Amino acid sequence: MTEREDEVLARIRQGVFYTETEAAFLGPGRRADLIFDYNGTRPGDTDRKRELLERILGSVGKRTVLLAPFHAGFGSNVHIGDDFFGNVNLTFVDDVEIRIGDGVMIAPGVTLTTTGHPIHPELREDFRRFSKPITIEDKVWIGSNVVVLPGVRIGYGAVIGAGSVVSRDIPAMTVAVGTPCRVVRHITDADLPTARPPGDGH
Repeated sequence: MTEREDEVLARIRQGVFYTETEAAFLGPGRRADLIFDYNGTRPGDTDRKRELLERILGSVGKRTVLLAPFHAGFGSNVHIGDDFFGNVNLTFVDDVEIRIGDGVMIAPGVTLTTTGHPIHPELREDFRRFSKPITIEDKVWIGSNVVVLPGVRIGYGAVIGAGSVVSRDIPAMTVAVGTPCRVVRHITDADLPTARPPGDGH
């Protein structure tokens, strides 16, 4: 790696703006063709899907289910733990790392994006952007059509309500909803006895 590439990587890690041209050397980490193959693999061909997933992702745990189609800018910057379930149309904008713990469930249409762009249009030439890693801790449940923004950490056991835009860290063992996403309550032992789904008034 050249001195210039080292300097660009350092800026990326610091969350400082960088351009597409500056980051072009990261291109070999993109797994677009393998993702295309994964999304076209028959649902019952679990061995083939597992083989492709291990080649696409930076790391993947045991008993992982990722329903097709899914999308990723790179794929190689995504790390998934054991007992993961990702429903259809999960999108990883993984210019930097996305780390997902064990026992995480993600509903349809969710976007995890590590990257944003400058507000002023004059700064957006050559796709200038910044990137900050996302961390999703163990046993998190993310509802449908949620967007998780750069730099966010979602704590252990948290539940993110459908349609939320998560722009700040969410503490462990909380329910958070809305745009922007805010904590509405803590998860306690009082949530254990019921077998009813959330919101069921019967």
